[in-house]
Amino acid sequence: MTREVFYLIDNLKREVAVIAREAESNGLCRHRSGNFSMVDRASGLICVTPSGVDRVNMTEKEIVVIDMLGNVVEACEGLRPSSEYLMHIAAYETRSDICAVAHTHSPYALVFAMLRESIPSVTAEMLHLNLREGRIPVADYARAGTKELADSVREPLKISDAVLLASHGVMTVDGVSLSEALLKASYVEEISMAYLNARLLSGGNVPLIPIEDIKKY
Repeated sequence: MTREVFYLIDNLKREVAVIAREAESNGLCRHRSGNFSMVDRASGLICVTPSGVDRVNMTEKEIVVIDMLGNVVEACEGLRPSSEYLMHIAAYETRSDICAVAHTHSPYALVFAMLRESIPSVTAEMLHLNLREGRIPVADYARAGTKELADSVREPLKISDAVLLASHGVMTVDGVSLSEALLKASYVEEISMAYLNARLLSGGNVPLIPIEDIKKY
């Protein structure tokens, strides 16, 4: 790495560590679940959270650097990239406009992921999720850590910055920062909670926002 790339990657590692800790503290991830990454498009290097490390005290030194083929470029001794690094690579390959990926296991969103049910246009917050078809889509089920799981997110990411992973969790992406990707994951959880409660109280008859309003934004 050149000195310029080294400093850039160092900054990305710091942001990934900060956001990973934030996701833990705000309840979007628990018990080492979920993973986070950022990519430097110029060098093709990805900074991703390590596998099996508690995020509460995670530091930037523990963030693993890989290339777009999944080869480890930099890692502390004994640390490996998240077991779902292929899913992050697939996101970056599918969307050249994004630089950050957040994968969370938040409880209310997981309900709809388990049901494999997309979330329709029910709240104004969905305007922030870049929903080209006015809904939060669901990726097909595949076992965690597999190429099949990685491939499952490609089509949904073409129509949304937020994807429910069947029986698994949530993926959100952003083109500016990992902080914004995590904010989108927070919106998905809040929307999921509100939608579930509205369905329970209304017997399933929840009014929708016109899809055109979501798509126009």
